[in-house]
Amino acid sequence: MNLQLVAPILLSVALSSGSQIILKKGMVDPAMQTSLQSGNMLTIALAILTSPLVIGGLFCFGLSAIVWLFVLSKVPLSSAYPFVALGIVVTVAAGMTMFGETISVAKAIGVGFVVLGILCVAAQA
Repeated sequence: MNLQLVAPILLSVALSSGSQIILKKGMVDPAMQTSLQSGNMLTIALAILTSPLVIGGLFCFGLSAIVWLFVLSKVPLSSAYPFVALGIVVTVAAGMTMFGETISVAKAIGVGFVVLGILCVAAQA
């Protein structure tokens, strides 16, 4: 697979992973947490619909989907889709570094297997 095809795949994965990080930041914001704890559906909906982080995260997610549609028009699905698993690696790393999440040994091993799988697919693509 040439760089002209790998670049949009990686862009889509980056946008998708980035969207999850931005959405998480929006949902753990203290004002959002206050709205969620209120239990009032209207308050929660308004908080979500007016959160710049949530809106930005959803925008990135949508942009990722548009880029992915381009990828699907050019790359065999069996070659492109395994790269989506890179999002797992990115989001686990972001969870640890940005949100102070801890991962178990089993999860770390699982992420390692994901990386090995991606390398195997990339070598054959």
